[in-house]
Amino acid sequence: MSNEADAIVSAIIAKWCAGFATLDVAALSSLYAKGAFFFGSNPRLYRGKDGVADYFNGLPRWRQPSAVFSEVQATQAGPDLINMGASITFSFAGERADLIVKMSWVIIREDGDWKIVNHHASAKAPLI
Repeated sequence: MSNEADAIVSAIIAKWCAGFATLDVAALSSLYAKGAFFFGSNPRLYRGKDGVADYFNGLPRWRQPSAVFSEVQATQAGPDLINMGASITFSFAGERADLIVKMSWVIIREDGDWKIVNHHASAKAPLI
């Protein structure tokens, strides 16, 4: 992982985790590109910043949600493109069981800033 890709991904993860901790829909959706594709914890494909906002607005209002990223791998796939994969442990202060997922993001440079253009979460448990 290049130092630049590592720094960019680390900054986005920090903002994402902070937004998730308060379920701040505006902060979270601001991290996504205008043409984003978003697969979260349900089967629906959400599109664009408005779709991302719809997804986060539809989540339960947990009192103390948290997300911890681990096993983060990132690579600069082009001058304006970063690929990231990680595991995330979501905790909900006992309101529901913890959830561990695999996450991949494709991050692009859009209007001079780095934005998530593809977000895909899937079960950590093997499917086959």
